[in-house]
Amino acid sequence: MISEMTALSAGFGTGLSLIVAIGAQNAFVLRQGLHRDAVLPVVAICALSDAVLIALGVAGVGAVVVAWPAVLTVVALVGGGFLIVYGVLAARRALRPAGEALRAGGGTAGSVRRAVLTCLALTWLNPHVYLDTVFLVGSIAADRGPLRWTFGIGAALASLCWFAALGFGARLLSRHLSRPEAWRALDGLVAVTMLVLGGMLIVGA
Repeated sequence: MISEMTALSAGFGTGLSLIVAIGAQNAFVLRQGLHRDAVLPVVAICALSDAVLIALGVAGVGAVVVAWPAVLTVVALVGGGFLIVYGVLAARRALRPAGEALRAGGGTAGSVRRAVLTCLALTWLNPHVYLDTVFLVGSIAADRGPLRWTFGIGAALASLCWFAALGFGARLLSRHLSRPEAWRALDGLVAVTMLVLGGMLIVGA
């Protein structure tokens, strides 16, 4: 029991250390949480996607993908292009006058659909997600032997806790972000993050 708890805790700590950093996915979840737009489906997609990828890594799929590095090259090019487009859109929101995009409140059916599609793209077209979950977590879990799945569960729990805290906890900051200038600053940060990450992915492909 103690060894299982140790493996679970190690997996939780490893998973948390990998995802608690500013990135495309985290920036998007934060903005959705602050805007109170489709928070539940966005958090669910991020957490479930990480759980699936971690499971694939623990199962050893990472070793198979390494045999075909061209897969990551294609994902890097497509994902980099998507991040640049999203960054340009965020920059346009930051530069234009205050409007509907800057108001906090619930999302419409259309915005939920866009949020879901954007979240799926940011998750599954981001090579860093594969490197962190499939390769890194998978390789560390392999060293745990028969407890590798316990380690993987811990990492998946860390992902769930982080995205839930980021998405649903962001509304606590809404009082400080009620001014259009604050939203424009946030979108500016998102734009810079997306553009830099997108450029790095394409250059490194």
